Order: sequence, then structure tokens, then C-alpha cells
Amino acid sequence: MTAKTEKTRKCPICGKPRSAEHTPFCSARCRDRDLVRWLDDGYALPGPPAIDEEEGRG
Repeated sequence: MTAKTEKTRKCPICGKPRSAEHTPFCSARCRDRDLVRWLDDGYALPGPPAIDEEEGRG
């Protein structure tokens, strides 16, 4: 039998090894950078097109 090797997962912001305390990030700094991206509309989730209020009133 071979021992199962676990691949070290990396921080999605900077690529350093993850910290158990800040998972999935390596530090509070990277965690906060990710939050700022969400708040500044740096990320977008796919969804249906938004309806303009002007178009919807017809």
C-alpha cells in the first residue's frame, strides 16, 4: 500500500500555503483583500440579465 499524499492547498489571493486560522486564505490580510474585492464589485456571479426600470414600466 502507498500512503495517501495530500496536496497542500494554496491561498487564492497570493498563492502561499493556507493557514488553518484563516482558511481558505493564508492570513487576515489576504482575507480582507478578498472582502474588498467583493465589496468593490471585483467579482460577479452569473445570473439573468437585469431589467431596466424604464423597460419594465411599459
